[in-house]
Amino acid sequence: MHATISFQRVFIANRGEIAVRVVRACDKLGIESVVAVSEADRDSLAARMATRVVCIGPARASESYLRPEILVAAALGTGCEAVHPGYGFLSERAAFSRLCAEVGLVFIGPSPEAIESMGDKITALRLAAQAGVPRVPGSDGIATPDDARRAARLIGYPVLLKASAGGGGRGMRIVRAESAMGAAIEAAAAEALAAFGDPTLYLEKFIELARHVEIQVLGDAHGNVVHLGERECSTQRRHQKLIEEAPSPAIDATMRAELGEAAVTLARRVKYQGAGTVEFVFDEAGRRYYFLEMNTRIQVEHPVTEMVTGRDLVSEQIRIAAGEPISFGQDAVCMEGHAIECRINAEDADRDFAPSPGCLLAWAPPEGENVRVDTHCFPGYEVPPFYDSLLAKLIVRGPDRTAAIERMREALGRFVVDGVHTTIPFHRRVLAHDDFRAGRVTTRWVEEKFLGGA
Repeated sequence: MHATISFQRVFIANRGEIAVRVVRACDKLGIESVVAVSEADRDSLAARMATRVVCIGPARASESYLRPEILVAAALGTGCEAVHPGYGFLSERAAFSRLCAEVGLVFIGPSPEAIESMGDKITALRLAAQAGVPRVPGSDGIATPDDARRAARLIGYPVLLKASAGGGGRGMRIVRAESAMGAAIEAAAAEALAAFGDPTLYLEKFIELARHVEIQVLGDAHGNVVHLGERECSTQRRHQKLIEEAPSPAIDATMRAELGEAAVTLARRVKYQGAGTVEFVFDEAGRRYYFLEMNTRIQVEHPVTEMVTGRDLVSEQIRIAAGEPISFGQDAVCMEGHAIECRINAEDADRDFAPSPGCLLAWAPPEGENVRVDTHCFPGYEVPPFYDSLLAKLIVRGPDRTAAIERMREALGRFVVDGVHTTIPFHRRVLAHDDFRAGRVTTRWVEEKFLGGA
């Protein structure tokens, strides 16, 4: 039986596996779905599954998925009441959320004000501090190299330069000595300007043994905010996540409660509505956590949380946007077992993770109990060179972390792909490594220890 939702039709302003995921959530809720596709995605799995498809432009994202006015016109023209932005593309653009509201479309996500508050890292850090959530010792925006040098002397080297408007490691530089500050600022500001249109930088103490831990939150229009525990995302390369898991092997019940309370407090402060993630850096040496940023959208790695909590986060997003309260309270959230997600990318790890577009001559994902594959691929699918290289997310659940690792290794071994290089062999090597099996992974482990500094 379908739940009662006020939306009749939802426009999906995205592509790939997240578009497929939203189509399935709409089907579950008895809602029609309209998928936006570029010319390269006309024959995509999401296009095959959706109620209706509308082509929004050429293959390049700058001419299709990144054109808010075209997306809004397509949503209105197909009779949609709401827009789901997925992740990436325009999902964290306050201007897109605002444009949707201006033309009478419901943006399935937070308000433009919440996106703006959390999108600017300096503003987000101030709000976190006001909410009593600890931040890494650091500065506000730095105007000149001399400002940075003065701040670094107070904090102590090494320090980390970061882009205020940024993410994904762009506009970020480690500075270990004052003599390197000038060149680092010049390079980081140029990269930030090119990537985000904003060269503003700030500075933080660099944590040598850092883990990346994040808390999944949901908020609604009725003042309810809940968290669904943490995810560990430390297995990453060049600040791009590769493997995620829940719960974190580094976090105990006491710290889980503290992190959850901090995330809920911050979400309440910005009157957050929808699904969001509050990210923390965990200093393993000092056993302390610090606020990093908040992502105001559904995360790529949301399935690991779904696997251990049994909650459908995308359906909750849609319900919340339709004005309904969250369907459960904090007391009903329980993490059972351990889940791991591996991102299967069309990349050749032996060639510095070079992209590997092409035709999938064979595609047979593993199946079985407690094995989930989120994908948009099928045999014969042409992997385009225009977008992110993610082909699938392989998620498994076990009664504990050791069992989940073994289940993942077995599932990776049964994943059949031919025609393009993938990161499956890389994941199998990581999961076999003693450090990973023991939970001894920091955000720099892949590059410094596993790949030997590659």
